[in-house]
Amino acid sequence: MAVPKSALRKWEGVRAFALGMPGATEDFPWGESVAKVNKKVFVFLGVDDGSHPLGITLKLTDEEAHAHALTAPGAEPAGYGLGRSGWVRIPLEEKGAPAAELLCDWVEESYRAIATKKWVAELDAREG
Repeated sequence: MAVPKSALRKWEGVRAFALGMPGATEDFPWGESVAKVNKKVFVFLGVDDGSHPLGITLKLTDEEAHAHALTAPGAEPAGYGLGRSGWVRIPLEEKGAPAAELLCDWVEESYRAIATKKWVAELDAREG
């Protein structure tokens, strides 16, 4: 199944943004791409080979952001019990999927929830 170009561009942008965070690394547990900081996942990126629908899964601890993310078309609490901890799966191929800019804001929030104070301070220094 071909991946829609707009969804792929969005996914590539979100992946590049996530991997640009201080201390971020990419890993491939379970055969899917994830972005980690301190050896902990802050965004599940899935696969971009068309074998599964494109989407991202991230941790949103801010109630407003979490509720907003769940209004995205096809969005749902993440499986494997992760949803109870604030993890949300957001499909990127759905009509009306969130814009890359909003997805990147959510990636940053997920990063801040997982990263150490040192990495968050480095991020704040970059943005300041």
